Amino acid sequence: MTANGWIQILFFFGAIALCAKPLGVFLHRVMEGERHFLAGPLGWLERLVYRLGGVSGEEQSWRAYAGGMLAFSAFTLLVTYLIQRLQHVLPFNPQGLGAVEAGSAFNTAASFTTNTNWQGYVGEATMSYLSQMAGLAWHNFISAAAGIAIATALARGLTRKGDGSRWGTIGNFWVDLTRATVYVLLPLCLVIALLFVSQGMIQNLAPYQEVATLEGGKQVIAMGPVASQEAIKQLGTNGGGFFNANAAHPFENPNALTNFLSMFLIFLIPGALTCTFGRMAKDPKQGWALFGAMSLLFLVGAGVTYWAEADGNPILAGLPVSQPIGNMEGKESRFGVANSALYATVTTDASCGAVNSMHDSFTPLGGLVPLFNIQLGEVVFGGVGAGLYGILVMAILSVFIAGLMVGRTPEYLGKKIETREVKLAMLYALVFPLVILAFTAWASVAPYGLSSRNNEGPHGLSEILYAFTSATGNNGSAFAGISANTPFYNTALGLAMLMGRFWMIVPVLAIAGALSGKKAAPPGLGTLPTGGPLFVVLLIGVTVIVGALTFFPALALGPIVEHFLAQAGKVL
Repeated sequence: MTANGWIQILFFFGAIALCAKPLGVFLHRVMEGERHFLAGPLGWLERLVYRLGGVSGEEQSWRAYAGGMLAFSAFTLLVTYLIQRLQHVLPFNPQGLGAVEAGSAFNTAASFTTNTNWQGYVGEATMSYLSQMAGLAWHNFISAAAGIAIATALARGLTRKGDGSRWGTIGNFWVDLTRATVYVLLPLCLVIALLFVSQGMIQNLAPYQEVATLEGGKQVIAMGPVASQEAIKQLGTNGGGFFNANAAHPFENPNALTNFLSMFLIFLIPGALTCTFGRMAKDPKQGWALFGAMSLLFLVGAGVTYWAEADGNPILAGLPVSQPIGNMEGKESRFGVANSALYATVTTDASCGAVNSMHDSFTPLGGLVPLFNIQLGEVVFGGVGAGLYGILVMAILSVFIAGLMVGRTPEYLGKKIETREVKLAMLYALVFPLVILAFTAWASVAPYGLSSRNNEGPHGLSEILYAFTSATGNNGSAFAGISANTPFYNTALGLAMLMGRFWMIVPVLAIAGALSGKKAAPPGLGTLPTGGPLFVVLLIGVTVIVGALTFFPALALGPIVEHFLAQAGKVL
């Protein structure tokens, strides 16, 4: 490890911390319908969408909100599937690429609908420009906007002053979806795409170019509308790359500035939403407590990954080198160990599958951190919206545990957390490991699951475990050592993505509806303060313990035992 590497990590975190409040304030104004500086120039577009869609804007119950979200997601999944299957007869296909195979098309449609953006195909050899733009980039916008909407709905449930009814209203899904898209994602992505183009990221609809190499041979250079997709890929924590090499490709990540901006955009909205929550609660300390818990988990994870990768492969420790450079296997030399470790931590702390290095080539402990980041359940900043509602569910469980300790009915922001909310929170927490471990166990004993591994032994198990963890966690990154474009993995991973998204969102919306109707009581002598350091420590402890107790046996059989084998000089 070097001082320069630590400076880069801390500079990145400082930039996120500085931008959290101003963007969080803006997000609060947008989502709550208050006056903001884009209401004038873009208000006509919001009104047009409502008119064309027949949106009245009236408040919805959690069931109506969830129904709208599920119906919209099902429709958009079908549209993306059909675009892929029909791309050979649709325009903007200068390479004449054929229809995407049915299993891969289902997997990709499920992936982009759920904000996972897992890719079991080679982008530049599979997807036409229309499929990339109208199918994938379009989904990047609406899946991210849906995440912001769900987070806002849960925040409303926690912060509104209810009338004592059993179920309250939580907003309007169509209004929240439209506002997040029109005022947040579209304007930011327009600016970001132009900035990316200025740095050398390509943006065109030209056919692929055949050029002569220095050796006198021929090479085909892929073209396409890359910058526009990259902007929303990073900002919306999507991660689906235009090229197979993702952010290691020079057309997708040309230089150090675009590499920094790529990471910065991943955390930008998730970090800001904690401030938005504080504004909605009318107590900024509530938001900063969540931000503090996320930040500590992120910094520890980044530090461990950087240390493990800088320490290098123990098998090569005895080789004579003039300057130790750490583990460079699978890394882009332009970015080195520090930026590769930071990028891996950022992209797995959020539900973003973008990568600038191959996690399969990390050291066992270096690969353990990205895997465990996802298994924590999208709470270390997390995906756009998903991070906030994930950490809020953990906060509900934290105050419940604290209430058990002192023998009081737990409260959060004055709302009593009772049996109904705890059951829903536990359903949310249990769905995630159930899907991951069940599918991993299946793939680990079935011949069609084992045949896709690139390695035997514990590393092979890690490849399978990472695949289903990434899919269920709607992350989308991969160890890149597993051949997942097979009938079994396309189907199983597609189902895991849908379960990991919607089986967890529905309980979140039910919690929002249950809490929205409750009256808020003033804090008493036994009320746990949820805006200070004590709560931050409790929240981190609950989050880590829930993840560790659930996944430790699987991790012990994978990356942990692989670490000890490597220390003993054994390779897999």
